[in-house]
Amino acid sequence: MRIGFVVNPIAGMGGRVGLKGTDGKVDEARRRGAEPRAPVRARRALDALSDRIAAGHGGSDADLELLAWGGGMGTDAARAAGFEPTVLGSPDSGDTTTADTERAVAAFVDAGVDLVVFVGGDGTAGDVAAAVEGTETPILGVPAGVKVYSSVFAVSPEDAAEIVRTFERTERREVMDIDEDQYRDGEVNPELRAVAWVPVAEALQSSKQLGGGNVEALAAGVADDIRASGKTIVLGPGSTVGAVKAELGFSGSPIGVDVWRDGEVVVLDATETDLLEVLDPDADNTIVVSPIGGQGFVFGRGNPQLSPAVIRRCDVEVVASASKLETISELRVDTDDPDLDADLRGWTKARIGRVERRMLKIV
Repeated sequence: MRIGFVVNPIAGMGGRVGLKGTDGKVDEARRRGAEPRAPVRARRALDALSDRIAAGHGGSDADLELLAWGGGMGTDAARAAGFEPTVLGSPDSGDTTTADTERAVAAFVDAGVDLVVFVGGDGTAGDVAAAVEGTETPILGVPAGVKVYSSVFAVSPEDAAEIVRTFERTERREVMDIDEDQYRDGEVNPELRAVAWVPVAEALQSSKQLGGGNVEALAAGVADDIRASGKTIVLGPGSTVGAVKAELGFSGSPIGVDVWRDGEVVVLDATETDLLEVLDPDADNTIVVSPIGGQGFVFGRGNPQLSPAVIRRCDVEVVASASKLETISELRVDTDDPDLDADLRGWTKARIGRVERRMLKIV
């Protein structure tokens, strides 16, 4: 099998520093101290692939040829994971662009790869899909962006490795994207950008589905408990938790993270650094978060400010309307910390009404 492997090295950089994305914001992300996320995710996927090859899961390394683009766009991660990729080209300059991604994928297609694996977010997915348009070359995403709404992504880097080694057939799936400027203003309007061939696998995420239904009773019950708790409360993004913020008497940041304590807002639109500054590791802190409709992610999609260091200082309360749960059978986490992911997995009580709760499993 011939695999084309490409990384968008700047994908996801804007997340933890509160930029809600990286499009047009790379310099600002760096000024705020952002660290690259995609190279780490790429290395996790390739390490997992190398481990599966070594263990003989799905074949031997003799039947897998890795083609990559130069430097941080794939070759560095591949060599660090023990592969010797065939390098087909390199980016034109320092910061990579859409054109670099499309050139890399076009070269992979010309070389007759069986699968293009890319590391990035929805914008990268759209670039890759454009480059394979008109062919039947399948694509598979390793999620590394701030918002990952498309259904062409594996749930985690390790799941991507498993799919690479085991898939047998492909199907057409959606590539979604949003306007990041609108997103920063609180408008979430995913639009279909392309339809691409993708491996058939259980470990693929679904497209985001916009939630609906009555959340007033749920929000009122959560807000009442927050007022009575005396805790520092970290309120995640999204419309469900936004209704809780409204019940508490403030509009909040619709796609950002806000902090409430002792009857007032402590931080609006917090970054990871802001959260670590206000959360006392020895005090009672709670994160209130709602899963993404259709996907079930409570951490790792759209809320990178809630980093492993932040989550470890808090209890977690999951809230979701009953109508949202009609699109979700289980919850998911992808925090960039596999040990924390393992700690979070298991059964949890999700709050679905003023007092009602439902048992859901985090997988």
